[in-house]
Amino acid sequence: MTYTVTPASFLARHAAVVLVDVIDAKGSTPRDAGAFMLVAEAVVFGTIGGGHLEFLAIEKARTMLGTGERQAELDVPLGPEIGQCCGGRVKLALNCLTDESRAAFVAEQAAAHHRLTQIHLYGAGHVGLALAAALAPLPFNVTLIDTRADIDGQVPDGIAFRRVAMPEAEIATLADGGAVIILTHDHALDFLIAKEALARPDLRYIGMIGSATKRATFSRWLAREDAAGADIGRLILPIGGTSVRDKRPQVIAAMVAAELLSTLLG
Repeated sequence: MTYTVTPASFLARHAAVVLVDVIDAKGSTPRDAGAFMLVAEAVVFGTIGGGHLEFLAIEKARTMLGTGERQAELDVPLGPEIGQCCGGRVKLALNCLTDESRAAFVAEQAAAHHRLTQIHLYGAGHVGLALAAALAPLPFNVTLIDTRADIDGQVPDGIAFRRVAMPEAEIATLADGGAVIILTHDHALDFLIAKEALARPDLRYIGMIGSATKRATFSRWLAREDAAGADIGRLILPIGGTSVRDKRPQVIAAMVAAELLSTLLG
């Protein structure tokens, strides 16, 4: 089975699906109202919190798929009687998706995704693709940008990709409060992108892959460029911190993803 990270890609693979929505959550609960799960005959997308609550929901959803029942509700106390000790109470709505409700759900999820914090990743090399894969399941709206005709792998499901001639110009398209991570194949291009990013005081995170030497070189370059308002103190370089000294792309990606979560969602 191919792992999917978006509701639309899951629905494209499965014709019969029940949408399980948390419509009310009182007290201590594993997920809040608004959490959802998609249940097909043999696989599930998403989670409403795990444990016996989720088991009951999946069991009911698959019963509905078998019997043709279209709608149901479950009101579940999270106490000893179901083997959970959260102490709260969760109400679930279960709906077999029709063609119409499926289309509405996909449109709703696309709109919600558009409202998420935007992140631009510049450079689809090994680290850029690893970071894109790490960010794909997280609550961000991520776009991967590169200049090259051929990139170093496949763009992950759920990540937008743009191939452009002048990536530094894409900074202007980023929504207020967004983030920029710069990991291209060309240091000169990195510097051009960073200069444009630092000219925007609204951006919440600007990071570049590299070293202390690269930071010093960039600082001198900025001085020569007389870049007004370019506060290099806002630039995170190296990205991902220095507590774990491991240069494998997936390790760097995990560290940067943690840094972004702390900065953008903390």
